[in-house]
Amino acid sequence: MSDDAGQMLLIYDDPSDHRSLSLDDASSTEESPDGTGLSLEAVNDVIPYIGQRFLTHDAAYDFYSTFAKRCGFSIRRHRTEGKDGVGKGLTRRYFVCHRAGNTPVKTLSEGKPQRNRRSSRCGCQAYLRISKITELGSVEWRVTGFANHHNHDLLEPSQVRFLPAYRSISDADKSRILMFSKTGITVQQMMRLMELEKCVEPGFLPFTEKDVRNLLQSFKKLDPEDENIDFLRMCQSIKEQDPNFKFEFTLDANDKLENIAWSYASSIQAYEIFGDAVVFDTTHRLSAVEMPLGIWVGVNNYGVPCFFGCVLLRDENVRSWSWALQAFTGFMSGKAPQTILTDHNMCLKEAIDGEMPATKHALCIWMVVGKFPSWFNAALGERYNDWKAEFYRLYHLESIEEFELGWRDMVNSFGLHTNRHISNLYASRSLWSLPYLRSHFLAGMTLSGRSKAINAFIQRFLSAQTRLAHFVEQVAVAVDFKDQATEQQTMQQNLQNISLKTGAPMESHAASVLTPFAFSKLQEQLVLAAHYASFQMEDGYLVRHHTKLDGGRKVYWVPQEGIISCSCQLFEFSGFLCRHALRVLSTGNCFQLPDRYLPLRWRRISTSFSKTFRSNADDHGERVQFLQNLVSTLVSESSKSKERLEIATEQTSILLSRIREQPMSSLSLRDISSVQRNF
Repeated sequence: MSDDAGQMLLIYDDPSDHRSLSLDDASSTEESPDGTGLSLEAVNDVIPYIGQRFLTHDAAYDFYSTFAKRCGFSIRRHRTEGKDGVGKGLTRRYFVCHRAGNTPVKTLSEGKPQRNRRSSRCGCQAYLRISKITELGSVEWRVTGFANHHNHDLLEPSQVRFLPAYRSISDADKSRILMFSKTGITVQQMMRLMELEKCVEPGFLPFTEKDVRNLLQSFKKLDPEDENIDFLRMCQSIKEQDPNFKFEFTLDANDKLENIAWSYASSIQAYEIFGDAVVFDTTHRLSAVEMPLGIWVGVNNYGVPCFFGCVLLRDENVRSWSWALQAFTGFMSGKAPQTILTDHNMCLKEAIDGEMPATKHALCIWMVVGKFPSWFNAALGERYNDWKAEFYRLYHLESIEEFELGWRDMVNSFGLHTNRHISNLYASRSLWSLPYLRSHFLAGMTLSGRSKAINAFIQRFLSAQTRLAHFVEQVAVAVDFKDQATEQQTMQQNLQNISLKTGAPMESHAASVLTPFAFSKLQEQLVLAAHYASFQMEDGYLVRHHTKLDGGRKVYWVPQEGIISCSCQLFEFSGFLCRHALRVLSTGNCFQLPDRYLPLRWRRISTSFSKTFRSNADDHGERVQFLQNLVSTLVSESSKSKERLEIATEQTSILLSRIREQPMSSLSLRDISSVQRNF
């Protein structure tokens, strides 16, 4: 509210009883300074007056604060007379307008950054003075001075609530905010949820987004040593609740936390089958402690990202990365991945070469491409998009020779001979270019869609703003949420009707064994195989598109051993047979794909099956897998007619009764029921 200097502030409490007050009505014992404005009109019981009594000085403060809020300003405690415990103790207190006084002049220190914040103080003279009175042995506080003259505009009710004095977060709301922060939602989302919970209009909570951010930041300003202790206690607490939770840490010479890595039971279980290709994302930092964060993720048989582990490091050197890799493989019973994809980091590369010598190290293409705008936008200008399109064309080539020739032409065409980023990319081409990587299994994690899914998962807990001690819990919440979402996606995929497009026995057999996601990838190749012709040669088969007269792919097939391979190396790269190999199998009267070309990692199994697979001898696991294939085939064949279904139901019931008569093995009921659900 903006009034002229002499205009009065109107405040109504009881509409039936209000009056206009002057300076005299305010009962001030002080002279009113020239040039100030009186702003006061209210009911008697909410206006401070000389002689007003309070049991404590805090009660007087609360009363004056309520009055100030109605008028459009806030107050703060000012000077006192006397001191508790000395003589007569505290005898007088002053409460003043929040804009009283003037901004003190700061002495500048050389070499020390100064915060140049604007001050709201303007010398306002409004105040309330209270004095301690002792009568007949009882103590009370009385108003002995009051002035309500302001030399500044007063605020509207919709504005005054934003003053710091009237913004507060209750203990209950603090607990709620801390809980929300663990889930990884943003501050804006927290505010909206609490508005809905409290049934208030947007923007009308007793605190602002800035207050919430300050609260979350305060959680991070604890003693780092205490934070580390709390973090380790949290890990130990999780370990006590779940013995399969694993964590490792190191302390420095001063017994302070240096590195810590951890993995959850479900992650270790998933890694058993899906840990063949792993992305180790080290491009993030945990802002709570300013430590580099490494996250191991992969993809399961339904094409959904799965979490394997986390690590926080103090330093990003070879020693730290080596420790992280050792801890990770330790969690996974010494099993290293076939392929690991990372960002371009020379220290990490050296650590991988030393700790995982049998693992193929490749660069994650989406991490590389993410740096292109800063590398090439300025150098290429309007030609940047054309260059990027040419880069992707070269990236997807199959032949190394074609890539080398194309790269040379691209550098010449865009004049990038002296560009250091182009030189570095070319020097590391064997780590990111598909022509060099097609002989290595990557589980499709070079696809842009896969990168978006993985990044979305990672951001779920990185966006959380809370203490280090709670971070391991936040990740657990995100992993649990992802596990539940995966279960739902798995169920939805399994409920979908699979459409057979070729009518080939190979297709129906694959549909009964592979997950819908994996089958869709193989089915694409089966459909394309019909457009290819195969020619038997002395040392194999030549397969090419029926419209072409030259070129093609070389396929080698040994029917007696059930071995087939193609020069395009799609199976080695993705785990799915290519159109060329499928064409040769089809012309060779092969009606079922050999088991070795239906990898376990793409089959209809859940991660719980891996527990059974891991805890028993290899021959037992193979028998369970074979039985699962038989049951899948049984269901597929039985559903083709009513007669078949009746026979299968009758005979299976008899067989099941006989099986239940047999003694159970050492497998737990939980493991057995998990396998049964997969059937």
